[in-house]
Amino acid sequence: MKTIMLSSAVIIGLVALVSCKSTSPQKSYLPQISAVVEARSSEEKQRDVYRHPAQTLAFFNLEPGMTVAEALPGGGWYSKILANYLGVQGKLYGINYADDMWPRFGFFDQKTIDNFVAGTAKFSPMVADATDNGIATQGFTFATMPMDLEGSVDRVVAIRALHNLNRFEAEAGTMTQALSVMHKLLKKDGMVGVVQHRLPESAPDAGSDGSRGYLKESTVIKAFEQAGFKLVAKSEINANPKDQPSASDIVWRLPPSYNGSGDDPQKRAAMDEIGESDRMTLLFKKK
Repeated sequence: MKTIMLSSAVIIGLVALVSCKSTSPQKSYLPQISAVVEARSSEEKQRDVYRHPAQTLAFFNLEPGMTVAEALPGGGWYSKILANYLGVQGKLYGINYADDMWPRFGFFDQKTIDNFVAGTAKFSPMVADATDNGIATQGFTFATMPMDLEGSVDRVVAIRALHNLNRFEAEAGTMTQALSVMHKLLKKDGMVGVVQHRLPESAPDAGSDGSRGYLKESTVIKAFEQAGFKLVAKSEINANPKDQPSASDIVWRLPPSYNGSGDDPQKRAAMDEIGESDRMTLLFKKK
């Protein structure tokens, strides 16, 4: 019989998964996900200490060969892990903000807005640069979901993707639209995995709409339940008790953005001492 040696990171991850309130399947794919995560470059792994990608994706019950939609893939930090893990039998979709949401921020010039809009079409080439496994990919927005994909997705992952959707909900219904698309995309009993910057429940409601990057966990759960989902599990994998934002603090003051620190080494050191934000990690199932 062969002896299988697991790294300390994998063992810690397995313990964390077992300790979660969860409806995880009998089989854990954490070792397989960890292998993909560990195969990346040192530069790509710099944020892992805060983001725990292997444990997070294992908590979301992702399996090789699944069809997964990633909300707001951005520069592809998670996309590259997902593509290499899902493999040639899998499919990966990138969902961007609706084009008319970008001007709502009010501080982007037209060239920047045009670049953001163009990013949707660049999702597939970005993934192709990250893997040669031939995984099928497609990029679209929350306003342009292809109807032939309805009911075809196993998992949606929304990682640090909800605050701006909620920010413009009152004026444009952006959160409602996004959650509706997620619901339509998913197969029966498909699931959505969420990681989101977390504001303490005791914080004032003013500034808790996502404009500072933070949302209350209760706000997220309520929105998903109203959209036809059921909360099935939550985890503290991505918790950071050192992040205690004041009533005016924005999440982007923290690394890797350091908004407000400039080149001041003392301010940056203070933010490094906190680390990246405190984050909720939730798993919802389509009703």
